[in-house]
Amino acid sequence: MATLAQQRCFNHALREAAARCPSCRQHFCRECVTEHDDRMICAACLAKELAGTRIGRPRRRAALRFAQAFTGLALLWVGFYLVGLALLELPASLHEGTLWEENWWDQP
Repeated sequence: MATLAQQRCFNHALREAAARCPSCRQHFCRECVTEHDDRMICAACLAKELAGTRIGRPRRRAALRFAQAFTGLALLWVGFYLVGLALLELPASLHEGTLWEENWWDQP
């Protein structure tokens, strides 16, 4: 069996191999491997791993966006409702413009 120093890169035949991918068991040069989860892995195997982890994320992301939109609309509705209640509590004389004529601040 040849040592790692005698191996050549799977993608670049003229380059010396620097690591062996634990997934596909091929030898690669430094440009063809990357460190992921504390191990050296080739780009093709890394793409396979990441493709497997992305399944189901768009559904979760869409559900999260829907929940955020619903929560935002609910908070807006509650805010407008409370502002409406506050406006209903104002005296009618304020709406008619006669509150200022009554001198309400001087009354005991």
